[in-house]
Parts: sequence; C-alpha cells; structure tokens
Amino acid sequence: MNKCPITYEPCDDARYSSRGLNLLSSRLTTLIDFPFTALEQRREAADRAGRMSIQGVQPKLSVSLSVKDQCFTIVDQGGTFILKPQSGLFPEVSENEDLTMKMAKIFGIEVPLTGLLYSKDGSFSYFIKRFDRYSRNKKYHVEDFAQLTENNRDTKYNWSMEKLIPVLEQNCTFPQLEKSKLFRRVLFCFITGNEDMHLKNFSLIMRNDLIELSPAYDLLNSTIAMKNAEEEMALPLGGKKKKISRKLLFDYYGKERMGLTQQSIKVEMENLWDKREELMSLVLQSFLSEDMKQKYIDLLEVRYDRLFSGDI
Repeated sequence: MNKCPITYEPCDDARYSSRGLNLLSSRLTTLIDFPFTALEQRREAADRAGRMSIQGVQPKLSVSLSVKDQCFTIVDQGGTFILKPQSGLFPEVSENEDLTMKMAKIFGIEVPLTGLLYSKDGSFSYFIKRFDRYSRNKKYHVEDFAQLTENNRDTKYNWSMEKLIPVLEQNCTFPQLEKSKLFRRVLFCFITGNEDMHLKNFSLIMRNDLIELSPAYDLLNSTIAMKNAEEEMALPLGGKKKKISRKLLFDYYGKERMGLTQQSIKVEMENLWDKREELMSLVLQSFLSEDMKQKYIDLLEVRYDRLFSGDI
C-alpha cells in the first residue's frame, strides 16, 4: 500500500491520496510526476537564478500548479509555489524539511501548505505554497529580518537572539503577541535541531492591516542533515551557540528578555511536552529512511531531556 507524500496517509495503489490532491486544488484528480530529475532541477535552478524572483543558497524553482495539465510547471515570474529538489550535498533534505514543517504545524506554528512531489527519477522534491501571494498578481508585503536590520546574505549570522526582540517591538502591530509566537518558534527550532535559523529565516508580513510574523518557512533538522554539526543555534543566545539550557531559554530569553509572564512560559512548556509523542509519531510516519528517522528521534529525545531534566 502506498503512502501519500502530501498527507502521509495510506492511499492504496495511488501516488497521492484524494485529500492530498484536494489540498492543492479541488479540481485535481491526479498529479503527474515532475518531468525533471533532481540533478536537472538543480541545473534549472542555477540557469534561472538571475531571472526568478526567489533567491537563496539552496536550489529553488518557482512553479505553478496547472490543474488543466495536472502537474507543476516551472515559471520565471508569478509562481505560487516554491520547489526544492534533493540536495547534492545533504541527504534526504526534502523529506526532512517537509516533515519538520508538518511538525511545526502540530506544535501550533503557522505554516503554509507543504508536501513532497514525485520527480522523473523517483526522487522527492519538496514544495511549499507561497504565503506572500493572495492572487496571481497580488502580493503581501514581506520583509525578512536581514532587510529590517540592514543586514544581507553575508552578514545574516552577525546578530543575536536578543536583538530579534526590538525588531518585533519596533515594527509589529501587537509586539507582545509576536514575542510569544517567536518564543514558540525558537523552542521548536531547538527541539528539532534547526541550528541554521539566521536573519533571513525570520520575516514580518503585512496583511489585514496588521504587521506580524510571517508563516514559518525553511524549518528542517539541519543537525542530522550535516555530518559535523557543532552548534545548536545560528544566532547566539546569551553569547552561546551551543549547550543551550532550559534556564537560558525559559528564564533568560522568555522571561527576562522577552518579558513573557510566568503563566505564558508555563503554557509554552506544557505545549512543548504535550506535543512530544505526536512529534515522535509523525517522524515514524514520514518519508525519511529508517536510519534518518532514528537519528531524528534520538535528537528529539536528547533535546527534550535537556529541557525537562534541568541538565546541562
């Protein structure tokens, strides 16, 4: 029996479940394999890098869904989805990112629709719906924290977790609410081994006359994807990028620096613990290899133990 790479649910002999297809479009009855191998996708991304409206280190393609042709097609402008092929450097990065984004949703973090797409060579490419577009030619205004702090790709690590807080205070409609949302994301990234959350991986969005944190993106367990990951955070917290403790996260960052109430911090701790089994279960349902599933679960257990045993 097959498993749907969009919803992770059984789909008999089909490639995708009806519910998975319906999440993309109610008029979609099937989804044709993307007609490029992973290598060809990376080449296409390199060739189009100067023309497309998306940028980044990881190869990306701007794509649109053609319901008429029942497939994703590459476009240079106006794409409604971003497609990321398998990396030539890091193993199972597509499966890793899709899983981690789905875990974030369970955790109570706003995320766009994501899924895995079969490619011509049988590999999976990761897709994410663009949250900055609400029609083909209309966009919400979005700025990442590098832009907001006058940094760039070369200086995106030259900041700190503490210095993210004034960005919210100076720009958001309801700063205290956004601090709580940011705190939850920081906890999630720590628990899931994401040590690459630099300034360009946080953004603010203007919609419905509100300025707030954008839906989350670029969430993945970079610790298990890299062979020699030594840090636990991309931006230092209390001057530290590793050996992050419960006291540092909850007492120093949440209470002292963000000004969250003890009750708010208690709610986040309870949410963190309550979601533990569900997160572990989703890892086992995912499209990661058995070896990578075990590495992911091992890391989750270590990080949970760190925060709930009081050690380190």
